[in-house]
Amino acid sequence: MFGMLKHHLHPGILLLFMWLCHLMEHQKVQAGNCWLQQGKNGRCQVLYMPGMSREECCRSGRLGTSWTEEDVPNSTLFRWMIFNGGAPNCIPCKETCDNVDCGPGKRCKMNRRSKPRCVCAPDCSNITWKGPVCGTDGKTYKDECALLKAKCKGHPDLDVQYQGKCKKTCRDVLCPGSSTCVVDQTNNAYCVTCNRICPEVTSPEHYLCGNDGIIYASACHLRRATCLLGRSIGVAYEGKCIKAKSCEDIQCSAGKKCLWDARMSRGRCSLCDETCPESRTDEAVCASDNTTYPSECAMKQAACSMGVLLEIKHAGSCNCK
Repeated sequence: MFGMLKHHLHPGILLLFMWLCHLMEHQKVQAGNCWLQQGKNGRCQVLYMPGMSREECCRSGRLGTSWTEEDVPNSTLFRWMIFNGGAPNCIPCKETCDNVDCGPGKRCKMNRRSKPRCVCAPDCSNITWKGPVCGTDGKTYKDECALLKAKCKGHPDLDVQYQGKCKKTCRDVLCPGSSTCVVDQTNNAYCVTCNRICPEVTSPEHYLCGNDGIIYASACHLRRATCLLGRSIGVAYEGKCIKAKSCEDIQCSAGKKCLWDARMSRGRCSLCDETCPESRTDEAVCASDNTTYPSECAMKQAACSMGVLLEIKHAGSCNCK
């Protein structure tokens, strides 16, 4: 057939026809599937775009991007991804760390399988405080560099709230800038910024009864009072405070249960669906009923089952002090 065309077509058209055939054949070989990552099993995972050449797929230079040459139907791709752990014959775009940009706080490093990987490596050269720091997650880190590594590994909102170990009191906490130290309901010290201006509330629907028995016009007013006091007040229940004789007089919102504070003759609505993890030996607490509980969570579970309010007197066994 090609011989017959040779005799009937103009030489220029013939050359154009041959070039198009070559281009189509080239495109057929180069077309494949672009993937966002290569799994530990060596297969391509997370399909980005089908029908892409390797050059197009790897143009971004993103570490982890991979390419497969096979031009297969969607049903085969689906079977590979669901049942086979990814596509076979996976070709990573990057085989070395050359020209790899991992972004701020990270650097490229060859792993044990000789594959380039981005690892957390924050710049700690400008950190002057070398001691432990308390993070905004309430956890103590051995230094700010360790906190930056934790931030890089999946906690983007993590920051230093104050220098030194996380404390249970504001006595020795020096908060940065205009922030103020507040002890929350779990007896942990936090540095927060006080909002001293709250909008005027006209609707009684926003009223809250604080754990101190005072009516607050809104959640903003309660947070402001907490900030100025330096200790968490907390919400007893929604609406104005009432002179309740027992928990039967208090209506809690869905998911909460009323716990009676015998010392103050007040009720408090609390969440009672918490599941406690296995307790460590150093988590024991002495509660206000002079009973030792394996953890604060276990104390709250006991309070919910009895319908009475329990608070921590001190950490450790009641027999220790």
